[in-house]
Amino acid sequence: MLLFQFRKWWIRAKYIAVFLLVSIILYELFHWIGGWFEPVGRYREPVGKAVKAFRAEESAGEPKTIADRLLFFYKYGE
Repeated sequence: MLLFQFRKWWIRAKYIAVFLLVSIILYELFHWIGGWFEPVGRYREPVGKAVKAFRAEESAGEPKTIADRLLFFYKYGE
């Protein structure tokens, strides 16, 4: 009786180990392939005629309230 339970648990343990191994391999494979698609310097300053669309600091000419921002949008379209 004890031998029968041991075999059943041994088969389950092997199944779980194989499942974990395949999961880790697939995770690393997707991580490696994802590195190809990610831009190299996506947060660097643009070059040429390109304009950086987001500025972390707030400039003096930008509207500060929601109403001013809405009026600015209607007036200039940005």
